[in-house]
Amino acid sequence: MKQVINTDKAPKAIGPYSQAIKTNGFIFVSGQLPVVPSTGEFVEGGVAAQTKQSLENVKAILIQAGSTLDDVVKTTVFIKDMNDFVVVNNVYAEYFNKDFPARACLEVARLPKDALVEIEVIAVYR
Repeated sequence: MKQVINTDKAPKAIGPYSQAIKTNGFIFVSGQLPVVPSTGEFVEGGVAAQTKQSLENVKAILIQAGSTLDDVVKTTVFIKDMNDFVVVNNVYAEYFNKDFPARACLEVARLPKDALVEIEVIAVYR
């Protein structure tokens, strides 16, 4: 059985997808852009601020699903410019600082709304 996860503490889906799906012991969180839920706009402040907002959105969805960042087993980080990797990695390390999840980080040609970063995760739930 699959359960759709939605929270108003993260940006609403802007297409035919769910914020997350909870099924068979896992939570699959869709890629989160650096959108401030209350305004619907990107956070200001460059790639560090965008990375933080994307992770805050992930965190809010996981909490709604009854999970936490500590339960994340895999992340995928999409960045517009690999030259921003160190900055993104430093912010990421503030959120994941022990028992690190597996991760892929990819530079992409373009992200929705010209974001600088987008982050998706897979977590376990108990």
